[in-house]
Amino acid sequence: MAGSLYIVSTPIGNLQDFTKRSIEILKDVDLVAAEDTRVTKKIFNHYNIKNSIISYNDYNENQKYQYLLEVLKSNKDIALVSDAGTPCISDPGYRIVNAANMLGINVVSVPGPSSVIAALSVSGLPSDSFYFEGFLPKKKGRTKRLNYLKQLDCTIVIFESPKRLLKTLNDILSILGNRVVSLCKELTKLHENVKLGYLNNIIKEIDLGVKGEYVVLIAKQKYSIDE
Repeated sequence: MAGSLYIVSTPIGNLQDFTKRSIEILKDVDLVAAEDTRVTKKIFNHYNIKNSIISYNDYNENQKYQYLLEVLKSNKDIALVSDAGTPCISDPGYRIVNAANMLGINVVSVPGPSSVIAALSVSGLPSDSFYFEGFLPKKKGRTKRLNYLKQLDCTIVIFESPKRLLKTLNDILSILGNRVVSLCKELTKLHENVKLGYLNNIIKEIDLGVKGEYVVLIAKQKYSIDE
C-alpha cells in the first residue's frame, strides 16, 4: 500500500481564498512539502494548521523527490504546496508528480486559486483559446521565444517580475508589435490593478512602485479595442 500525493492550491494573495477541503487536507496529511516553508507557515498560522513541513523547491527537487517517494511508499500521505496558487504551474513539483504517476501512486488534485485563470477572467481579452508561456527566458533564447509567440493566434499569458516588466513590455512591442494587452498586478491583494489597452500606452502608464508578480496577457495580432 502507498499513500496519496495531494497537489494543494494555496491563495495567490488574499488568505480568504482558501477552500475548506484544502485546509483539512493540510491538517490531515503526514507531511507537507512546501516551496518556501516560511510562506507556508504564515498560512498555517492563519488557519491554525499544525503539521510537519519540509522544503521542496527548484534548488533541491532533484534530491528531495526520491525521499518523498519513499515516504509515499510507506503508506503516508503528502501534500505539495507552492508559495502561491497551483503547484507545478511555473513552480516546482513536476518531477515528484511524474514519478508518483509512473509508480501508480495516487495523485490527487485539490484545485483552487491560479493567477493564470484569475488574470484571464478579469483581463477583458478573449479566453476561448490561450497559450501559457510562463516566464520568458531572461537572456538566451528570449528573442526566439518572442518570435514563436508572435505566430500564435490566441491570447498569450506571461508571468513577469517588477524589475523586468518594463524591458519585457518593450521587447514585446519591438517583436510582436503594438498589441492590445492586459496588465494584471497584485491580484486579490490590496493594490490589485488591471490595465487594458494598447501596449505603447500601457508602457507610458505603468507604475513600478508596487512589489509582486505581474501577469501580462497579450491579444492576438488582429484583435482591437476602442480606447
